[in-house]
Amino acid sequence: MLLAQYRIPDNRRAIVEIIVTALPFAAAWAFMWLLLQVSYWLVLAAAVPTAGLLVRMFMIQHDCGHGSLFSNRMANDWTGRIIGILTFTPYDHWRRSHALHHASTGNLDRRGIGDIDTLTVAEYLQRGRWGRLAYRLYRHPLVMFGLGPAYLFLLQNRLPAGDYQGGRMPWFSTLSTNLGIAAVAAVMILLVGFKAFVLIQLPLILMAASAGVWLFYVQHQFERTYWEHQGTWNHDAAALEGSSFYDLPQPLRWFTGNIGVHHLHHLSSRIPFFRLPKVLKTYPELEGVGRLTLTESLRCVRLTLWDEAEKRLISFRQMRQRMSAV
Repeated sequence: MLLAQYRIPDNRRAIVEIIVTALPFAAAWAFMWLLLQVSYWLVLAAAVPTAGLLVRMFMIQHDCGHGSLFSNRMANDWTGRIIGILTFTPYDHWRRSHALHHASTGNLDRRGIGDIDTLTVAEYLQRGRWGRLAYRLYRHPLVMFGLGPAYLFLLQNRLPAGDYQGGRMPWFSTLSTNLGIAAVAAVMILLVGFKAFVLIQLPLILMAASAGVWLFYVQHQFERTYWEHQGTWNHDAAALEGSSFYDLPQPLRWFTGNIGVHHLHHLSSRIPFFRLPKVLKTYPELEGVGRLTLTESLRCVRLTLWDEAEKRLISFRQMRQRMSAV
């Protein structure tokens, strides 16, 4: 495979990436605490780049889950578990669901695990009034990028409800992460006080969660994405056609750990995040595959239903227009 040469981990580079992310994050958190004495508006302003660093920490955890950061599996797993305390994400439980996402992305017959719930036009029309309303509310931007991320990272990640196939692992992963979060929170509360801790940590988690869900959303929810039934589904096609190249400007590429190069990540998930730009430079023809700019990505919010006939995502409005024209 042409991409195999890029999959070799670089332990030294991995350590450097962790240091240049974790130390600035700690310094930025301390700076927010100092700003509490001046103005809470300044705290919220400083929370934006600090949350960006937390997003980058999640992307490092993400590479650990794929076994691509370090050459040693134990180093990957324990780094991921420790970072999971900061990102409020139970590493082992998340790693399992994310692996299922990679194995089934774009497969209409294997939806519902580690992805954004997406109905076909026919499935939506078959629902009753309340079923349609529930789906509309779920896909509303305020829910998808506001209430949804808050619920996912603050509540859902605290209890592996609904996972009945993972055995004890989801519970052990989740509860041990919860204990880690409680221990870190207790130490920070002793150092800065309960009120200061909440005023700083809560907006950080909410901002980072919304940004993370947005990235995950736009990397698969674009007009000409890929969805096929099991019989015609193909992994490589799903990777290249069903995952976007989110062409972000710097420094957003750095803060997001190059996760925007998502089509290559799905094609070969063992490539460390810091090598993805090099792959694009080597194979420039891949830059035009599923490319989305920051401006173009904003239009993806209205796309909510998969049109099996035209093989593209459409909006509720487009569906109504089509029905009225029949």
